[in-house]
Amino acid sequence: MPEPVKFYVSLKVILKNKKGEILGLKCPKHSTMSGFYDLPGGRIDSDELNIPFSKIIQREMKEEVGDKVKFSLNEKPVAISRHIAYSPRAKKVVKIFMVFFEGQYLSGEIKISSEHTGFKWLKLNPRSLSKFFTKGVLEGLRNYLKHNRR
Repeated sequence: MPEPVKFYVSLKVILKNKKGEILGLKCPKHSTMSGFYDLPGGRIDSDELNIPFSKIIQREMKEEVGDKVKFSLNEKPVAISRHIAYSPRAKKVVKIFMVFFEGQYLSGEIKISSEHTGFKWLKLNPRSLSKFFTKGVLEGLRNYLKHNRR
């Protein structure tokens, strides 16, 4: 019988502005998603096993878009996906299970971290998703659009 797969868990935020665009974070050249965008969020740290997801998301948002950004968060997950990539931090290929949440940007200057090289507000269009996103983020956004039509 095959052994169960072990995943890291990553919480991602589909952060929308008033126009319905989502915040994309430009991936650096050394990234496995170079040339594409990522969403704010990240992995659950080992000391966060008993912390509510909303608190972990708040930490990740501060790290990736700055502490001035105000947003509201729907604490109910809106999509899931899987992502496989080489991790320079772990120095190996890792498998990541992504859980997506929806957020509404309220205010504040976006100041991205050194993990990304820029940001852009992107129209969430099923036909152009693969132009901006790849791998697990693309799968998650496709699942989101499939199950959350509004």
